[in-house]
Amino acid sequence: MIMCMLNNNIICVTNRKLCKQPLKEQIKKISENSIKNIILREKDLSEQEYLNLAREIIDYCPDINLIVHNFPEIALKLNIKSIHLPLPILKAKNSQSYLNTFKNIGCSVHSTQQALEAEKLGATYLTAGHIFETSCKPDLPPRGLEFLKSICLAVNIPVYAIGGIDKNNLDLVVKAGAKGGCIMSGLMKI
Repeated sequence: MIMCMLNNNIICVTNRKLCKQPLKEQIKKISENSIKNIILREKDLSEQEYLNLAREIIDYCPDINLIVHNFPEIALKLNIKSIHLPLPILKAKNSQSYLNTFKNIGCSVHSTQQALEAEKLGATYLTAGHIFETSCKPDLPPRGLEFLKSICLAVNIPVYAIGGIDKNNLDLVVKAGAKGGCIMSGLMKI
């Protein structure tokens, strides 16, 4: 099994619509603050638009670990070794041997059963959530720290908490067993 090589306890998740400046400039600013793992999660873009944005960010911020979300084929084209997939896409792509070429394969999960399935399908790390209240999911109650702890105990790969994570509660998710946390709003708006 390939071990997860993410070396920071914070993963930035992008949302260019929250930024006051172009996304590439926001990512540069974030990377200058020692956050190097960036999931490029721009769900509304076509595959071609996503490819163009990923190229722009790589050229502007060559020292980051860009994690391609949703499009493993784009990661292959750009020689990016980290991907993050929703569980249905990981299931669909699992039979394709090229997944073994990636160093990091992340998967978003929302239950212990999903976490176990993602690990079995080859995920090297998970994001589990949402843990705390977040403006991204205002109508859904958070799953909380006990949920996070149950995911962390169920799998043998690193788990990153997502949803309402900030500098004030990052220690709580680590104490619950997570490797760290994923932050969107707090990093897209700085």
